[in-house]
Amino acid sequence: MMKNMDEAAASCGVSPKTVEKAVNALLKWRDSQSHTQKPQLLEQDELVYLIVSLKKIPQKPRVNSYKLPLPHPLIDPSTDPAELCMVIDDRPKSGLTKDVASNKIKSENIPISKVVKLSKLKTDYRPFEAKRKLCDSYDMFFADKRIIPLLPRLLGKQFFKKKKIPVPVDLEHNNWKEQIHKACASAMLFLSSGTCSVVKVGKLSMGKIEIVDNMIAAINGIAEIVPSKWGNIRSLHLKLLDSLALPLYQAVPDLRLKILAEADHPSSKDVLEEKQQEEEDASHKKKKKNKGRIHEVQYMDENSKDTTSGTKRKDEIKTDNVSNKKNKTAVKKVKRH
Repeated sequence: MMKNMDEAAASCGVSPKTVEKAVNALLKWRDSQSHTQKPQLLEQDELVYLIVSLKKIPQKPRVNSYKLPLPHPLIDPSTDPAELCMVIDDRPKSGLTKDVASNKIKSENIPISKVVKLSKLKTDYRPFEAKRKLCDSYDMFFADKRIIPLLPRLLGKQFFKKKKIPVPVDLEHNNWKEQIHKACASAMLFLSSGTCSVVKVGKLSMGKIEIVDNMIAAINGIAEIVPSKWGNIRSLHLKLLDSLALPLYQAVPDLRLKILAEADHPSSKDVLEEKQQEEEDASHKKKKKNKGRIHEVQYMDENSKDTTSGTKRKDEIKTDNVSNKKNKTAVKKVKRH
């Protein structure tokens, strides 16, 4: 078992010792909580979650989940009394009825507890309470891959919140049992329109080594599926439903890229200095233009002064001529007398 862990961890960005320490801490916390909490009437097996944070949002979000094979299945239909539900396509073009599907399930001993028709899903499960009861009644859901695009609107938000979105199954092929067993032995990774995803990787009823094996297998599978692989994984955390998230992996920020970005783009101080310099240059140019206009106005004023002085001189000459003429006529009159 330890050899398998070491081989899996060789290609993993997280050391098995780190995973083992986190699992030990999580189990100790759960034991301490069990002593203080009141015992429940129906004991439920608590799930262990792996939280994946990406650096970039996937460019092509997808509704269907990715299957991550686990060495220790969360649901083993051969040993666990799991409740599985299948939604079939009963439209006329599909050529499949509930009776045909039920007979095939019984004859091949396929671990399906209930078969729901698409037409029944549209009519009997329209109220919110009916959808909630359906979601809580079964551990896992399967559906004909031809009706997968129709299910988000018909099932509602409750299935998405509890990560019970039906797993697509190709019912046109005859290997129903093989497909269902493969899905039960896998963890489901949903890469939608965000950077954070939650994956169920274990149960508290498992042993510590089994949980660690599943963790390492899930981490390796995620690194292979995510675009850019480890280059796009920001962090990995281990968590129970009510516990704190324990860190397993944290990507180191790329400082070189930040330095290059700062070199390409000027700093805020440089931008402010450039703006101040431009404002000073613009104000200096305006002052020069205003000075030129003032000189022009002064020149025009001087011309106006010259013109006014010239007119004054002409008026004075006219008055002198008139006074001379008057003096001459007065002299002439005196001589006659």
